[in-house]
Amino acid sequence: MDLRQLEILRAIAEAGSFTRAGAKLHVSQSAISRQILLLEEEFGEPLFIRSVGRVQMTPTGEALLQLSHRVFADIRDTASSILDHQRTLTGTLTIGGGMTVGMYVFPALLKEFSRIHPGVEIKVVTSGAARMLRQLRAGTVDLALLTLPISDTVLRADPVMREEMLLVLHPDHPLAKEASAITAAQLHGQPFITFEPGSNTRRVIDEFFVREEIAPRVVAETENVEIAKAMVGAGLGISLVPFQAIAREAAAGTLRYARVAGPPLVRTTGWVYLQTARVPRMVQAMMETLMRVAPHLNLTPDSEPA
Repeated sequence: MDLRQLEILRAIAEAGSFTRAGAKLHVSQSAISRQILLLEEEFGEPLFIRSVGRVQMTPTGEALLQLSHRVFADIRDTASSILDHQRTLTGTLTIGGGMTVGMYVFPALLKEFSRIHPGVEIKVVTSGAARMLRQLRAGTVDLALLTLPISDTVLRADPVMREEMLLVLHPDHPLAKEASAITAAQLHGQPFITFEPGSNTRRVIDEFFVREEIAPRVVAETENVEIAKAMVGAGLGISLVPFQAIAREAAAGTLRYARVAGPPLVRTTGWVYLQTARVPRMVQAMMETLMRVAPHLNLTPDSEPA
């Protein structure tokens, strides 16, 4: 059995007759018949049931047809992969994410990616998770960095970062003067500025409130972490945000952060993209770049809060 014979088998299955298969492959009907006969002799089984004007494939022929699909798909994918690695990346890659990753992850990530792949034009889209998932399914966004989990049968999610969520407080807030981790009991009734309902980050925070039996007083909801920080800075309440969003303010002393006693509160962020037989090389390259950049991001404090 060779590739030409498998190609002939596929042509007969698609065309429905030996004559039309021969015309499609630009060979004579007798040559087509000869190759099928050789296959039937090799396997000791007929591949087609011949009748006037049509042919019907036998179970053995069907098994070989499925084999041909796998073989030619592997050849196509391998050839594409080799060509991908032989040429410089060019084209457009559209990536998406929420406000936090857009502000604190994408700048360093895209700077490094552009340094390595200057021929790729990158477009950035920021929106809520629900809209981003629709864009991924529609193919208008190639790759998105979102809070997990994501449940969607046509999308794949690969976890890449675990971000610690910390309390952020005005420096004059009474809890900011605590020398150790703040207990759940101390958060009862506190005015909270939190993320918008429906987001996965809000889900992580709400699950934390339920688990720790905290009854917060939500005074504001926003998708923008900068708005949340501004409200905390104005003394309107406290918030729970990823550490990387407040690292600069904490170092400058304009905001304080604290942990809640118990296991660390974390959110998992991951790449989300369409399920396909072969991940596009530009998408792979972006994901590989984040693996190099992630260790340099402020995902968690290096020391206890000051």
